[in-house]
Amino acid sequence: MGKYEIKGQGIAGTLESSDIQIIIDQNPGAGIEISLKSDVEKQYGRQIRATIEKTLKKMGITDAKLIVVDKGALDCTIVARTIAAVHRAAGITEKYDWEEIDSWNV
Repeated sequence: MGKYEIKGQGIAGTLESSDIQIIIDQNPGAGIEISLKSDVEKQYGRQIRATIEKTLKKMGITDAKLIVVDKGALDCTIVARTIAAVHRAAGITEKYDWEEIDSWNV
């Protein structure tokens, strides 16, 4: 997918059951910071964070601040919402190549 530049805030997802809401913003020079709220954080918090971080890495994002509210989302939903939030934050409106994304094995 290449390197993306976070230019502003991007939001993707909802607060509905089985979804995840991701708000991403700039975090120049400070790395990836994830604030996670989830009813299943004790059981799956590490996995949720890892999935988001792997997706950001594949997109070339090294500095970003994220506020994440999980409502029981599956990994595929977490990946899709992360990609959508990054695209919105970068101001990109092109369509995604889902076949390429599927090959990432996130």
